[in-house]
Amino acid sequence: MSTTDTNRAIGRRKTASARVRLTSGKGTITVNGKDFKVYFPHKLQQQTILEPLQVAGKDGALDVSVKVAGGGINGQCEAVRHGISRALVELNEQNKPLLKVKGFLTRDSRSKERKKFGRRRARRGHQWRKR
Repeated sequence: MSTTDTNRAIGRRKTASARVRLTSGKGTITVNGKDFKVYFPHKLQQQTILEPLQVAGKDGALDVSVKVAGGGINGQCEAVRHGISRALVELNEQNKPLLKVKGFLTRDSRSKERKKFGRRRARRGHQWRKR
């Protein structure tokens, strides 16, 4: 990868969408203009984002720039992981089997089911009462 090459990908989870850009650099990760450790303060979320880079062996060699919108903090975190994984595959096809085994390339399609009329929530009905 030359210094001018950039790899782009989109990651999604629930209603969150992350646009990821990979460039060669020192390993800095920015999310919406902030350092990812500021944007995602919990260690588990930070580890989730770093996992695909560590599996591919590129954790110190690539700069990652992310713009993420929609959803909650955990959905955004997993959308970023999905986007980074897809960008790594675009960078080098040899990363695909490594990331696929870990499940990072699979779009997690689970999302909240809509509320139905006549019910309290998506599936919960009225409470039965005898009198």
